[in-house]
Amino acid sequence: MPQKVYAFTRQNKLTELKPPVFLSIINPMNYYALQVKTKSEEKYIKLFRALHPEITVPIYFPQRALVIRRRGAVVNSKSAIFPGYIFVELEETEDICRCQWVFRKTPGFFRFLRSNQNICPLTDRDLELVLHFIKKAGPIAGKSQVYFDENSRIVVKEGPLMGLEGKIIKVDKRKGRVKIKLDIYDDSFAIDLAFEVIEPA
Repeated sequence: MPQKVYAFTRQNKLTELKPPVFLSIINPMNYYALQVKTKSEEKYIKLFRALHPEITVPIYFPQRALVIRRRGAVVNSKSAIFPGYIFVELEETEDICRCQWVFRKTPGFFRFLRSNQNICPLTDRDLELVLHFIKKAGPIAGKSQVYFDENSRIVVKEGPLMGLEGKIIKVDKRKGRVKIKLDIYDDSFAIDLAFEVIEPA
């Protein structure tokens, strides 16, 4: 049985010293943004995988699901959250420069961010926003559950909109959609996300 150790505090009180708690070391990841041909993001990823099966790094293409009415018919559709962008995940110890050329040589590639000469991982708000969709919302962002308070303000209870209330620029109750503005590096995107109204608890 380990021996207990005691020491005097600043208040001159005898107290037991607890053994240190060793936290598990989490290997941090870096996320890089690649700009590719808009509306060909999935095609680029499939082509890249086919040309380079030896490279198995995770590649993300966040999308959103919407119900669209066309000529009286209801159509389920999906589209990009960040049009023209895909995201590559690498361990912090991995060097993106070692594999940049296989991405650049795949047809449909435009550039790395910030540039091909200055490839930088996402940081701060850019990273937080991208991780919101690729980790929390899942590969395809569906409907959020919301209600409206006594002042007709939207309150998000669950779903992809959770935490993005400050980015809402328009609410369409009839269609069950909100328009949000997303910024990443020098680009801004105004996209629609779906919601369904629930009764407040």
